[in-house]
Order: sequence, then C-alpha cells, then structure tokens
Amino acid sequence: MLTFLLPFVAPLVFGLLIDSEERYYTLDDFQKVRKIDTHTHHNSESTALIEAGRESNFFLLTVNVDVPSYPPLTEQIRLSLHQKSANPTHIDFLSTISLADWKDPDWAEKEIKRIAATFEQGAIGIKIWKNIGMTYRDEKGEFIMADHPRLEPIFKFVEAQDKTLMAHLGEPKNCWLPLEEMTVNNDRIYFKEHPEYHMYLHPEYPSYEQQIEARDRLLAKFPNIRFVGAHLGSLEWDVDELAKRLDRYPNLAVDMAARIGHLQFQSQKDRKRIRDFMIKYQDRLIYGTDLGISGNPDPERIKANAKSTWLRDWKYFVTDERMEVSVVNGPFQGLKLPKDVIDKIYYHNAMKWFRPTFN
Repeated sequence: MLTFLLPFVAPLVFGLLIDSEERYYTLDDFQKVRKIDTHTHHNSESTALIEAGRESNFFLLTVNVDVPSYPPLTEQIRLSLHQKSANPTHIDFLSTISLADWKDPDWAEKEIKRIAATFEQGAIGIKIWKNIGMTYRDEKGEFIMADHPRLEPIFKFVEAQDKTLMAHLGEPKNCWLPLEEMTVNNDRIYFKEHPEYHMYLHPEYPSYEQQIEARDRLLAKFPNIRFVGAHLGSLEWDVDELAKRLDRYPNLAVDMAARIGHLQFQSQKDRKRIRDFMIKYQDRLIYGTDLGISGNPDPERIKANAKSTWLRDWKYFVTDERMEVSVVNGPFQGLKLPKDVIDKIYYHNAMKWFRPTFN
C-alpha cells in the first residue's frame, strides 16, 4: 500500500520543501541577503563598524544627534564625512538640529542655513532627539515639545528639500515606571545609568502621553513629510497602539533600533499577534540597531559585537527557533517571516523612506 502511494506522496512532500525554501530565509542566508542598518552612530574615525557591515552584507546609516556625551555637531558632521569618504557606497548620514541658541530671535533661520549646508554635504535628512520634550524649555519656562510653532520652519524646509525627518521623541513607556517594574533589561540598565532621563523620578516633566500626543500633532501638521519614528515610535510596548498610528498617519514609518527586545517580550505572550503585525505593516517597518562606535576602540571587539547583534536579530525574524537573549527574561520563539517581508524590513523600506545614495 505504501509503495502504491509513494508516487503521489513524494511530489507533494517535495513541493512543500521547495515552497518552504522559496518562501523563507534561513540562518545560512544571512550573508547572502542585502541589508541596511538605518540607525548607527559613528563618533570615531575608526571604520571597524563599516567593515563589519561590509563583511555581513550590511549598508549603514549613521545618525547625528544632539546628545551631551557625543562630540559637538560640527565634529559629528566631520566624522560622518570621513566615514562616507572612506566607504562611499556603504554609508550615508543624517544631520540634526541644535536648540542651544533657541532664545536668538533668528534661531530658525540660522538653523535652516546650517541644515542646508549639511544637505549640500550629503546628509539625506535630519534627526530630532528626546531633548525636545525632556530638556529644552522656551522663554516661558515651558518644555519645548515636538509640535512647538517655532520648530515648524525647520520641518517645512526638510519637507521642501524632499529629505527625511527621523524623530526620537519621548521614551519607552518603561521610562515612567520604577526600575523593578520595567519589562526589558536594556531599559532597566539605561535608566539606572541615566536617572536624568528616568521620568519616574521626574513627575514634574511632561508625561508619556503628552510626549506621544505632541508627536502625533506634529504628524498631523505635516502629512506629506517622510517621517521615521525611531525606536518603534516610542510605542514599543504594544504593537496594537503602534498600529493605530500607522493607520492614522500614512507618512509614518518606524525603525526598530534598540527596541526589538520589546517585540520579543510581547512574543512570549502572543507570538501570533506580533507576527501578524509584522506581516500586515511590512511596508512601514525598518531595521535598525542603535549600534555605535566612538573614540579609538578595539576594532575586533566592535566587529564581533555588531555581527552578533545582527545575527541574533536575523535569527528572531527568519526562524521559528526557540531563543533567549539578555534583554528579555525567559525564552521566546522566532517569528519566521516570509522572504518578501524580510526583504522590505531589511532593505526596500529603508530605500523608500530614507532614499540613500548607495545602490
């Protein structure tokens, strides 16, 4: 009987195997697939991180940002141009704005002139950071939020130049919780080390909801600007909440930099919900890590860390294997997303939303 059925069963099984090979990547495909990491920080003349990218078939976007511990903005631009000069086909950069001279009545005009110069140097957009909403105050002593009217000329200029606006506004919702109640370990570590940004300790600052609402009003004001919400748009805690914004604002995409652990945490409870979300919004999700390099580091350590990060994320997205990572307590299962979804998340969406010069 089995012998009789073999001619009918064998093609079916073979077909299923072929279909699986055609529809899904494996761990072994990592090196073969063209990929972009859209969120890195190159505050060093060392090219170790780009070298790791070249060896792993990754193109990189380095992001300038007004972080107190980073080099001055002029130095960040110099370092970006240095990296671009050394590897012109493998890296592009975003510039940023500074609110340091906010009280100058000509602040916006001067910032636009400075930003225009960076665009002429090759910047493909700008990034704004959480110091909008968490650090700077206006002449009335009130926090400068993302939808402040004096910021609008900057955003109008970026839109008119057909550039991209990346925005890290607000923080993970964990930021408003005590350390022991946070959901992922990297948030717990970061806010322990940076109490100045741990909003649980600063109830007098704008709330999580106020940060998100200001960002949403900004999106509503500028429906045609290409907008990438860094770090899952600070809606990392619930993909359903993120989905509401993606439905409401068609010009919004989000990167996953330093927030994949939040997807993995949610996968522990409901893997299907996360997988369905990734597939439904496959055109709006962009891969990024927040990997950085500064000073004069050990190049082999930088390369090893980058490759292990990229491979760990690849495993989560392309396989259905059981996994454990340091940022999440307990195991979870990989999502095993189809090839076409992976290609969008890792490459095509970055090309659409950032329009980098490498090809």
